[in-house]
Amino acid sequence: MARLKKGEKAIEFSANDYLDNNIDLNDYKGKKILLSFFRGASCVFCNIRVNQLITKYPDFKKKGIEIIAIFISSKDEISKYAGKQKAPFIVIPNPSLDLYEKYGVEESYSGLFKALITPSRIINALTSRFFSLHSLKDKPVIPADFLIDENQDIYKAYYGKDFGDHLPIDEILSWE
Repeated sequence: MARLKKGEKAIEFSANDYLDNNIDLNDYKGKKILLSFFRGASCVFCNIRVNQLITKYPDFKKKGIEIIAIFISSKDEISKYAGKQKAPFIVIPNPSLDLYEKYGVEESYSGLFKALITPSRIINALTSRFFSLHSLKDKPVIPADFLIDENQDIYKAYYGKDFGDHLPIDEILSWE
């Protein structure tokens, strides 16, 4: 599927989160949503981002923004890795990648190389408590973030350029 653009309708879905709660996008009508697509639950860049979202979660709540995170991992992998952070937001396993396909999220091995050419990123990744070689087996999915408004229209579609590239948190929090 092609990349989604501002003004298009968000693509509806229903899925179970890693704790087996049913999540239906339609239940979020009337709310702002950050829909964030990640690589695998053991990905160091993904876990650093999840940690940033957890840290800023009170600010998201104040702004009325709900967070839904989607990983290519199984629920067991999420529990073992990203789930250890006990995110206060929804985390959905999607190893079939069907949601990734619907939202036009892409794969690219060059995204790994782009993430690794910044020395500060490498040092941050290697020295974080999230580093795991397990993520080497994951598909080379490039993250993507979608800001979905109260009418379930896409306010912003952001397709990352590398494994650690997400929509800046300050930009999300400045969303009116």
